[in-house]
Amino acid sequence: MKDIIKLHDKKFKIMIPAEKIDEAVTAVADRINADYAGCPTPLFVGVLNGSFMFMSDLIKKIDFNNELSFVKLASYEGTSSTGEVKSLIGLNGSIEGRHVIVVEDIVDTGESIEHMMRDLQARRPASVEVCTLFFKPGSYRKQVPIKYRAMEIGNEFIVGYGLDYDQLGRSLKDIYVVTE
Repeated sequence: MKDIIKLHDKKFKIMIPAEKIDEAVTAVADRINADYAGCPTPLFVGVLNGSFMFMSDLIKKIDFNNELSFVKLASYEGTSSTGEVKSLIGLNGSIEGRHVIVVEDIVDTGESIEHMMRDLQARRPASVEVCTLFFKPGSYRKQVPIKYRAMEIGNEFIVGYGLDYDQLGRSLKDIYVVTE
């Protein structure tokens, strides 16, 4: 692990080491395991691209039968949200009557998750809950409940563990915060 990295024009310093991330993923997986024990094959829906590492590690810690799918939304350019959510790839199969767990890398303003929840609720699932690796309570502006929060952070811009700065930094196993 490097203490300082450079991505494009910005420098980032380590904020959360991989070990702390793993502890948080284990804790949220334990809650999901307890809540969904006995449910008929819940569906985990990962929001690409950022959630791929979290989704992979989370699913390895889930101890009930489940299915996986992915959607792709876009709302960021550079280091800030555009305020507009674009659906790039969506669900193909029916989710009617299913328990759905949306897996996000980060929930900040809530624009993307609100957009996605409207779409999912229209498909008449039995339930839909949100699981996020990072939640920014200081930025959140929506009313959608975020039931499963692995970690809460401030409003800083972070990269690593699936999160990027203009497509760089996703493969880092630790979380870094911008320094300049």
